[in-house]
Amino acid sequence: MQISSQPLADRMRPTSLDDYTGQKHLVGEHAVLRRMIESGNISSFILWGSPGVGKTTLAQIIAGSLKRPFYSLSAVNSGVKDVRETIETARKQKFFSAPCPILFIDEIHRFSKSQQDSLLAAVEQGIVVLIGATTENPSFEVISPLLSRCQVYTLKSLDKADLLEIIDHALKKDSLLKTLTVRIEETDALLRVSGGDARKLLNALELVIVAELDADGKAASEIVITDTKVLERVQQNIALYDKNGEMHYDIISAFIKSVRGSDPNAAVYYLARMIEGGEDPLFIARRLIILASEDIGLANPNAFLMAQSCFNAVHSIGMPEGRIVLSQTAIYLATSPKSNSSYEAIDHAIALVRQTGNLPVPLHIRNAPTKLMKELGYHKGYQYAHSFTGNFVDQEFLPPEISGSTFYKPGSNAREKEIRERLDKLWNGKYK
Repeated sequence: MQISSQPLADRMRPTSLDDYTGQKHLVGEHAVLRRMIESGNISSFILWGSPGVGKTTLAQIIAGSLKRPFYSLSAVNSGVKDVRETIETARKQKFFSAPCPILFIDEIHRFSKSQQDSLLAAVEQGIVVLIGATTENPSFEVISPLLSRCQVYTLKSLDKADLLEIIDHALKKDSLLKTLTVRIEETDALLRVSGGDARKLLNALELVIVAELDADGKAASEIVITDTKVLERVQQNIALYDKNGEMHYDIISAFIKSVRGSDPNAAVYYLARMIEGGEDPLFIARRLIILASEDIGLANPNAFLMAQSCFNAVHSIGMPEGRIVLSQTAIYLATSPKSNSSYEAIDHAIALVRQTGNLPVPLHIRNAPTKLMKELGYHKGYQYAHSFTGNFVDQEFLPPEISGSTFYKPGSNAREKEIRERLDKLWNGKYK
């Protein structure tokens, strides 16, 4: 048997709901999507779920079951022009009584606002039925007008039983694997490597099996799958798992540490690695927002505004132009002064809250909207800061049990030195 150049995951892609594994809440007996398919009438919807849970496969099965024309675009490499050309093709092929063609857009969250806008009229007029697939929360990544025209269905990660069923099905049904004698001795590594992703599971299984075949696709003896074999093979072929595996976390970690370490050159290098590897640009932008607060904070408050603007810009214009905005922001943050005082302040405060529980708020800083509350002493003795010189008066705001606690400790950067001096003057040396 000749070794196939087509990956096992593609060879085993289900073509009917009977062969489809998982998502019983959507396609099981009497479930919403199965009922929709059986009725022959479908409306536009978005499938939201982790990678490898069957979003693309489900869309293809629906189109095949209904025998409708099926157009597929990927938001990674398609623009407004591609969308409009596809919609025009669908318009020309649609006859008066014919059902609407299906337009499937993979990773629809990567479409910019203008790209998503280009879909609205076609969906509204019934030129196409849109099926979108996304790994990101549609509430944040899909524009409201389009979201209002689509139902959102959430796909769950495949559980252990689902994954074992997929392995068993592949060994029995695949044209190559069913000719071999394969014994699964251990499954922990396969399941762990997959992370609930059927595609990664089958790729890992195929890696281990093919490694023991000769050029003619034959094995000298029984092939035994063990955890050790799986981990060895996956480690040697780590590129197959980059985007959602260990390398993904290594690169984003290196990127963050380079920005935190004030090295703009390393920051841009790792940014380029992620862009070339197909990383979601909004994931990168979100990490920059976190970094702007965690590692720069009050040393340069504009860093947070810059990072937030970066996210909005990348979301609006998309790629490839978004790479320029990401680069500008990464360089700005890398060259900014650094402080983690805000990060440490909230962590120290949370630790004390967990230790001391729900301490009563001092009476003098409680509101007193009713007569009874006033009689009980609520708000009594409170001093309104703006009534005093410098808009400040020395009074206690913390519960007595933790009076005098200090959570915020200004950093040594120029901006926070000014903050330290002002606070120290107001609070009589507390911040020295």
